[in-house]
Amino acid sequence: MGFMGRVVLWLGGATGLILSAELPVREVVLYKNGIGYFHRAGELKAGESARLDFKASEMNDVLKSLTVVEEGGGKVSGLRYDSSEPLARRLSEYPFRLGERQPLSALLDQLKGARLVVNIGTETVAGRIVGGRQVPGDEKRTEREQITLLLESGELRSLDLSGVTGVRLSDPELEVQLKEYLASLTQGRSRERRSVYIDSADAKARRITVSYVIPTPVWKSSYRLILRADGEATLEGWGIVDNTSGEDWKNVRLALVSGRPISFISNLYEPRYLGRPVAELPEEQAAAPAVHEGAVAEARVERKPRAAAQAAPGGVVGAVMAAPPPAPMRMDVASSIAPETLTRELGELFEYRFPAPITVRKDESAMLPFVQQSVAARKLLIYAEAGSAHPRNAAEITNGTGKTLDGGPLTVYEGNAYAGEALMETLKAGDKRLLSYAVDLGTRITTQFGSVREMVREIHVRRGMLTTRSALQETKTYTIRNVDQKAKTLILEQPARPEYKLVNQKPTETTPSAYRFEVKLGAGATETFPVMEERVLETSMALTNATPDVLITCVQNKSLSEAGRRQLERILQLKNQIAETNEAIRQTEEQTNELGRDQERIRQNIRSLNEVSGQQEQVQNYARRLAAQESQLASLRDRLSELRKKKAALEGELNTLIGKMEF
Repeated sequence: MGFMGRVVLWLGGATGLILSAELPVREVVLYKNGIGYFHRAGELKAGESARLDFKASEMNDVLKSLTVVEEGGGKVSGLRYDSSEPLARRLSEYPFRLGERQPLSALLDQLKGARLVVNIGTETVAGRIVGGRQVPGDEKRTEREQITLLLESGELRSLDLSGVTGVRLSDPELEVQLKEYLASLTQGRSRERRSVYIDSADAKARRITVSYVIPTPVWKSSYRLILRADGEATLEGWGIVDNTSGEDWKNVRLALVSGRPISFISNLYEPRYLGRPVAELPEEQAAAPAVHEGAVAEARVERKPRAAAQAAPGGVVGAVMAAPPPAPMRMDVASSIAPETLTRELGELFEYRFPAPITVRKDESAMLPFVQQSVAARKLLIYAEAGSAHPRNAAEITNGTGKTLDGGPLTVYEGNAYAGEALMETLKAGDKRLLSYAVDLGTRITTQFGSVREMVREIHVRRGMLTTRSALQETKTYTIRNVDQKAKTLILEQPARPEYKLVNQKPTETTPSAYRFEVKLGAGATETFPVMEERVLETSMALTNATPDVLITCVQNKSLSEAGRRQLERILQLKNQIAETNEAIRQTEEQTNELGRDQERIRQNIRSLNEVSGQQEQVQNYARRLAAQESQLASLRDRLSELRKKKAALEGELNTLIGKMEF
């Protein structure tokens, strides 16, 4: 805002300045998003133009928000402002560059051909620049700079710049360019002012108002809470504003707005350039003839006469002035610095307006009271820190002021003494908030976690899937000892876990992340407060894959219906029968395989005995054993076939029962 306080008037066509009028600040509205709204008003004489000065960093916001109103019916012919071409683009137009710590020889080397006059000792040398260079140093001489000139005589002469006392460019145009280049560098580093000009073609005096937004320091809130013995409390709110504008705010209408409207920076001040493609006409190519088709129908278009455009001269549209604020309302308060603020809702925002004029000098700050009212307050203890042995003193306040209270630090006084400090979030009218401000050493709290157990709550079967819902219970027991000989009210705050729900306690209130339980503590008493939570776990499996152990657990569960129990018992019976049949099949297959291996051994023995004379009787014995085993094998194969048929029948019955089962 640095120079914005000064409004200078220029006479149209004149060259002199006339400091005959100003547009002082009449109203300031400060927001929480780092911008401020400024309203200016003043009278302009006939034919004058107003000039507003701003910092360069403020111009983007000014160009985005500036409005102008002529109250006397005059016409604004246009707005002008100092342009700000990017520094790199301005410098690119010059035939030389000045780099960081660039030596003189490098600059002169860029000016090849320019005429130069050099004073070296008592001698003056004039010529055109051939080139400049740096000569590396050696053991005898340090690094030095040289320039080579072409003299009028045609002689090429190299000069050591270390002995030069003066250098001058003989070309006036080049000298001007160098001065402009240096001026551009200085301007780019400076925070000089930028001017906005308001031109008028009217020939009479009129009153003009201008409004805009620019970056400002964020206003801050600070509160005092005075707790009284009767259970009531007084809340004082102060707004802290900083005037860093560079000008005094004299008798301005000041308003503070709670809330954060969206604001952003749009680069409107610097000229914007776009690259363009290179396009050339194909001049060397012969053009082929074009054949255009004839029209078969023509649409009839009724052409209406064009309406004459109506626009205000200069294209500037006048803004509508806001109605003046209503008269301030007095409040009966105890403090001698009682605030007188008018408040109103502005959508999601809330405004505190000071009806009396406010004066804040430049580079100064001010504390302005915006609320002082009695509020309902209840003194409590709150325990919300896991691992802490003591709760905190807290005040539960209800915002009955009818105003939105902006967030900020709060200092608590109790019994005419300092009691502690708290941070308060933005509090809407009618809302309630707990504010903890000190540690209560007269109350001690310990916690203990109870055992965890899991029990099945529900059993369901549908579409062949067995689903069980189990409850996992956890108990956290608070042991609270009140050492002081006075009754207290404690708020226990326990985090709310998304997958758990309370079982044995009902919270006094809940927050987005926690439960709050209210516990009454007697004088010198010890209380225990258990909080049980449970988490429901759901497990699903295919009923065909359920083991007998799982089925037995489900059948024995008391939450299972009688119909469901009978169906699961039948499933269990079938699975047991299938298991028994599988075991019988296994044993039969093992006996069959054993007999097969024994027969192979006997056959090998018979083949060996047939090659030895006198062993016919033993061969006959082996043959009789083979015949007997063949009979046993036939019986085992028949039994194996029956067992497999039985298993298939049992599995078919099981699958049919599972497919129909639902409970």
